[in-house]
Amino acid sequence: MGLCSYLLISFWFTRIQANKAAIKAMVVNRIADLAFTVGMLALFYTFQTTEFNVVFGLAPYMIDTTILFAGSQLSPLTLTATLLFLGAMGKSAQIGLHT
Repeated sequence: MGLCSYLLISFWFTRIQANKAAIKAMVVNRIADLAFTVGMLALFYTFQTTEFNVVFGLAPYMIDTTILFAGSQLSPLTLTATLLFLGAMGKSAQIGLHT
């Protein structure tokens, strides 16, 4: 996705602003990929699966659970939802991860 964005934006390669925008798009996509990957790993770490039926079935039992992430005690549900949301925001260039 990042490469496609880069190639589409940098089509006008003679324009400096187009090249800068293409690089920004690729960087934002990499950030979104990282957030999405860590979110999926957190989901798998918490539920031992990535199947939505199992995750949604077990989610009510994980409300009081905490995990250590980046030196903080966080709810795995909040952490996973936030990371997946950041990944989706970056992929669709939503507010906060748009350039």
